[in-house]
Amino acid sequence: MAKKVVATFSGDKSQTKNVVKCIRMVKSQKTGSYYFEEEMVPIGKEKDFLAGKKN
Repeated sequence: MAKKVVATFSGDKSQTKNVVKCIRMVKSQKTGSYYFEEEMVPIGKEKDFLAGKKN
């Protein structure tokens, strides 16, 4: 049977309400295969992350 995965965020609980987990699929320049980038992004900055802009 598969194990249940439980995600926990460490730190102050009030700060976790101000971020979202964004996942984007990126194509590798070297091999042409795809991989996933995951990041905890502040609310309001999701579109910048998904557009590929760096901080």
